[in-house]
This record gives sequence, C-alpha cells and structure tokens, in this order.
Amino acid sequence: MTHTSIKAVIPAAGLGTRFLPATKAMPKEMLPVVDKPAIQYVVEEAVAAGSDDVLVVVGRNKNALANHFDRVTELEHTLERKGDASKLEKVMQASRLADIHFVRQGDPLGLGHAVLRARKHVGKETFAVLLGDDLIDARDVLLSRMIEVSHAQSATVVALMEVEPSQIHLYGCAAVETTDDDDVVKVKYLVEKPTAEEAPSNLAIIGRYVLKPEIFDVLEKTTPGKGGEIQLTDALEVLADNETIAGPVLGVIFRGRRYDTGDRLDYLKSNVLLALDREDLGPELGAWVKELAGRI
Repeated sequence: MTHTSIKAVIPAAGLGTRFLPATKAMPKEMLPVVDKPAIQYVVEEAVAAGSDDVLVVVGRNKNALANHFDRVTELEHTLERKGDASKLEKVMQASRLADIHFVRQGDPLGLGHAVLRARKHVGKETFAVLLGDDLIDARDVLLSRMIEVSHAQSATVVALMEVEPSQIHLYGCAAVETTDDDDVVKVKYLVEKPTAEEAPSNLAIIGRYVLKPEIFDVLEKTTPGKGGEIQLTDALEVLADNETIAGPVLGVIFRGRRYDTGDRLDYLKSNVLLALDREDLGPELGAWVKELAGRI
C-alpha cells in the first residue's frame, strides 16, 4: 500500500440513461449499492490508495453528490439525541473521507473532455482517474499498485482485465507486450470498443488510470472519436505511440473482484454479491438465495 499523496479525479457527469427513470433527477453515481451510494465506494478506494484530495466532475445533477459528502447537522443531532452511535458514524463517515471538490463538465463531450476539466485543479502533478461504474473490491489491491508502478517507472498506467472476447466490444482494448513483472505489461497501442475480430487481445481497460499531466496537452488536441465524444483512449493511444511525450504507457493486470454498476443486470448482481459478503446481511441473504434457486 502506497502512502504517497495523489489527487484523484472522478468523472460523474454521465446522464445514466440505462437506469431511467431512476436517474431522471438523481446522478447514477448516487444509486445505492447495498447501503452506500456507488460513488462513496470509489472515493473510499481513492483514499485507501493515498488520496486526500478528490475532484468530482459533475453534470447538471450536482446537488445530490455534493450534499452526500457534506455535513447534515440536523440529522447528526437527531441521531446523537437518540444515542444511535452506529448510524451517526455512518452518516459522518462520508464527510470525513477527504477534501472533495466539484467542477461542472458543461458540454457532455465524453470522458476525455471530463478529464480535461480537471486541469486547473490537478496542475502539473500525476493524478488518478476513477470511473464510478467500476467498483473494485476493497479487499483487492489495484490503484495503489498502479500508483507504485507509475512512480517507479515514470509512466502512465491503465488498469487492464481479461474479458471474454465476446465482451471486448464494450471496452477499450490494449495490445501489449510482457515485462519482467507478472502483473505489468507495456501497452503498444489501444483500440476503443473494437469488434472481437478487430481486438488485438482480450485485455480490456477498466475504469482506473494513473495519468501524468502531459495528458492534458494531448486531450486539448484530441478530436471527437466514436460517438462524437473526446475519447480518453484516443489520447492514451497518442502517448503509447510516442514515449517522448510522457514516457511509456503501462498496464497493470487486475485479477481481483470487480463489480460493474453501469449495467442494470450487473448492478443487481453487484448488490447481491457485496451483500453476501456482509456479516450483517450475508447469512440470511445467502439462505434466501439458495431457497430461491431451488424454486427456479
């Protein structure tokens, strides 16, 4: 575990159209996963990896996100009067995690544009980007390993995970070559959402990045790609193709537990899997799942 302080950026400006009407007036990042909004898991991961400064890039539904990480003194006082220390601690935990800042994306021009909006806040430092759709199990190490690799090799680092070839069209995909470390590869080039036939591997880019500040200059010059959006993958491809800009682009291969909350079915699965691992919910839920499975 690294204790090097690093700023974290969490893009949270998406419209969440897959979850309508639930996301009509609420950011998809505020959808609960068991009993915490998805974005709190992501902030907790950033903090565990050494970040005490988090910038959230938001869209029009900013208030719910900002309110969640703010103090709610009336609720705190009510719980305190009732002597409910357990719930009070849970309520206060979110506001104690880190210094959390917000900036609006403005025009919805894609992930690359959202990252570019962090330029003034980040400055000339290496920083982490965490996407809220991907939750990494707190028991598994990923971001701190990526930060370690970035610092050791002065590199841009992306998180990679093996997926079924039939699923690679949902992700950015990396062509790689091996290094001396079993979990680290050198990225030769990247392809955004290729068909199974076009994909150079089954290594998908999942939502964790450690980026050097040179990425901002590249993003400034990146023209809209697939979907008419400024793709972060396209900017990373430029860096991979020309190491003189910011050093190599490396990938850390993640073999742990990841929960995809960006898809409705996977979101439901994530809730069940995380709840099953809870001491307060797991035993009773597990018994019910077994009973349900027997009836299907």
